[in-house]
Amino acid sequence: MGAAVDSSEIVSLEQVRITFPVYQAGARSLKKRVLFHGSAGKIGRDANDHMVIEALRDVSFSLKAGDRLALIGTNGAGKTTLLRAIAGIYEPLQGRLITRGRISPMFDITLGIDGDLSGLDNIHLRALLLGLSPAEIEQRMADIVEFTELGDYLDMPVRTYSAGMILRLSFAVATCFEPDILLMDEWILAGDAHFMSKAEVRIQSFVERARVMVLASHNLELCRRWCNVGLWLDRGSVKEFGPIDQVIERYQQFVAGVQPH
Repeated sequence: MGAAVDSSEIVSLEQVRITFPVYQAGARSLKKRVLFHGSAGKIGRDANDHMVIEALRDVSFSLKAGDRLALIGTNGAGKTTLLRAIAGIYEPLQGRLITRGRISPMFDITLGIDGDLSGLDNIHLRALLLGLSPAEIEQRMADIVEFTELGDYLDMPVRTYSAGMILRLSFAVATCFEPDILLMDEWILAGDAHFMSKAEVRIQSFVERARVMVLASHNLELCRRWCNVGLWLDRGSVKEFGPIDQVIERYQQFVAGVQPH
């Protein structure tokens, strides 16, 4: 039996390993497979000698209430894979991953939008997928509608929306409740200036209400401002985990080619 999990831990990973099978081993198809999963992990073999991409290897850490974790690393380091694993999208091949409470995945937030449904219908659909009850949706509907600034467009099919309008709709729903675990990718902070001035205020409030936040970002200043803990990933493995300033310093030394003392 494994060690008992601390009941105060909101997120706990123990020796988590995630791999993606490669069914066609040709150079072109292998490259496409790796890019699809957003991973530059090591190529290996499973127990049946099938080729796999090791996206996460032996990842262990835990987060308690109040922790704000920054995932740091180059493209393909495994940051998005880790976010998706915590969200329950990817199941570990080995190890143990435990989460406690309602999760708000603030990445791929436009996934599942139905272009043939109206904006209002999509609000109900997205909110139900996020685990809100019909009563909770009704309580939050006025706030969601006001934040989107879409007005009469909410009665029209979403296929008539621009990409920016769809983002507003999805963002408003995704931030309408208090999550226990908030998972964010920095791209969510991209958008038109007027919308993002509102969005940043809403995100800040959203972050403060969450018990735990995990942010994947290349913006180290954003990581310093919003996070107290850092996790540096390199090709799917943990290089450093600890106070955010310490992790950023080690990562910057690595990028600059400076050997730590």
